[in-house]
Amino acid sequence: MSTYAQKKGFGATLWDFLTTVDHKKIAILYLIAGGFFFLVGGIEAVFIRIQLAVPNNDFVSAGAFNEIITMHGTTMIFLAAMPLVFAFMNAVMPLQIGARDVAFPYVNALGFWLFFFGGIFLNLSWFLGGAPDAGWTSYASLAIHSKGHGVDFYVLGLQISGLGTLIGGINFLVTIINMRAPGMTYMRMPLFTWTTFVTSALILFAFPPLTVGLVLMMFDRLFGANFFEVAQGGNTVIWEHLFWIFGHPEVYILILPAFGIFSEIFAMFSRKRLFGYSSMVFATVLIGFLGFMVWAHHMFTTGLGPVANAIFAVATMAIGVPTGIKIFNWLFTMWGGSVKFTTPMHYAFAFIPTFVMGGVTGVMLASAAADYQYHDTYFVVAHFHYVIVGGVVLALLAGTHLYWPKMFGTMLNETMGKITFWTFFIGFHMTFFIQHFLGLWGMPRRVFTYLPGQGFETSNMISSIGAAFMSVGVIVLLINIIVTSVKNVRVGNDPWGDGRTLEWSIPSPPPFYNFKQLPLVRGLDAYWLEKMEGKTEMTPAEPLGDIHMPNASFLPFTTSLGLFIAAFGAMYHVDDKGWALPVLFIGLLVTFGSMLLRSVKDDHGFHIHKEELMNDDDNKGVKA
Repeated sequence: MSTYAQKKGFGATLWDFLTTVDHKKIAILYLIAGGFFFLVGGIEAVFIRIQLAVPNNDFVSAGAFNEIITMHGTTMIFLAAMPLVFAFMNAVMPLQIGARDVAFPYVNALGFWLFFFGGIFLNLSWFLGGAPDAGWTSYASLAIHSKGHGVDFYVLGLQISGLGTLIGGINFLVTIINMRAPGMTYMRMPLFTWTTFVTSALILFAFPPLTVGLVLMMFDRLFGANFFEVAQGGNTVIWEHLFWIFGHPEVYILILPAFGIFSEIFAMFSRKRLFGYSSMVFATVLIGFLGFMVWAHHMFTTGLGPVANAIFAVATMAIGVPTGIKIFNWLFTMWGGSVKFTTPMHYAFAFIPTFVMGGVTGVMLASAAADYQYHDTYFVVAHFHYVIVGGVVLALLAGTHLYWPKMFGTMLNETMGKITFWTFFIGFHMTFFIQHFLGLWGMPRRVFTYLPGQGFETSNMISSIGAAFMSVGVIVLLINIIVTSVKNVRVGNDPWGDGRTLEWSIPSPPPFYNFKQLPLVRGLDAYWLEKMEGKTEMTPAEPLGDIHMPNASFLPFTTSLGLFIAAFGAMYHVDDKGWALPVLFIGLLVTFGSMLLRSVKDDHGFHIHKEELMNDDDNKGVKA
């Protein structure tokens, strides 16, 4: 069977990835695309730090600086952190619950291509007349009056990308609810699966308000509506509410999977069951719940009044409680464990004090009265980066080292991994620790330069040197990936030797059907339980039989491509370009045509027969 045989050659591989609906290949696509955008956002960050390294610098102009900080924030949150989190969710979660794929493989592929085309569309703004320049939050008072098409790229690009994220979240929810292996009850699910579950629920409720806000802004910018135009009876503060009702849960959409990755690492490399598992689960759910009750702490200076400010201040402080529960449980997991300091464990160990620092400054900002002083200073920049870089990015780097062998079947070099860790970690603290003090000394954020003699010079130079260290760390990681891929030394199913959950019980990389027979789950850390009884494989929950698999499809790609084309038509019709409306209709025709084709085409997938699975076993025996 051709689908079952491994294809060779660049063209065949490219076509394979363009049409795949396999969650593991989609994870690789998310990893590559998210990694690319991470590098783009990192270069933008380096430009920011070069510009601010010395006073009165003219490395970039004020207008270009506004574009760079807008694109840095937007790229890092929407196009780097989100897809990289999705990469690990795709790669690991179906394996952890003992599923053969996600619930809707076609929708999974569609989610990726929508995100990808939205991200490409947004970044094309650099080459087509200027990037968005109203800040990554794109506050309406700035965005409505922004010249050029920068903000239009932002509005349309994020709508396309956000749609992909939303359907991805729904897919993960259905997968976890419906596709767990026999015996995999909710309270036996690994912590990473739990955080994926809560994160997907947050996506389901947080992304619609953003979509509504973007649609309203699109109507204001492209069709002359007045939702946010104060002179015409609109209200700019409505945008802030819509944005932050999405924007604060978004922080937890990013950090909860990071918590899940670290929970797996602490348990694995302490060689102990995660301490206080049930309290960790409830803390995760509580963080998700409270995450929707704190959005207006971003708006303490808007003038909502003392009652609203007090309510949101108390809710913001309350969210520190479940987070504290997690911190102590991680510490107790290591306590008395047989701790092994692998590269992932370095990141996990460093994450605790780093994230606590970010949390402490968060509680400071939660006080509305104090926030009046901190709000528009570098103190907020420092706090935000301690949470996002000190939490999410450290987790993504840790997850890359931890799951690389499972995704690609080769181990990243441990020595180079530790060099990446130390350069990145030292550089991170150099860059952002000093920014707390810059903020307290009065340096405003979002300024493209500052005058000499204000006491900011030395601190900004230290911060910029730190950014160079972080860059070196990322470059070492890239070299590590290239060297590992060239050497291509294959590893077994449990390369770390301490795997506790189901993903470590199958080959690396997994076969495209994941599990020959669905595993029987007999408790938390299901694979560890089997290993303790001297077994090397999971006990099957079913006899060997035919496996039904979905066919690959090119339609997710064309559906997303159509929206990408249509976005140009929607944007340029404002300029009375003759070709704009035809382009809009052609793009929508491609999208709806692809959807129609998908609806009328009978695609029943294919079966892998029992005999082929048995032959597969025999071949492995011969190779071994």
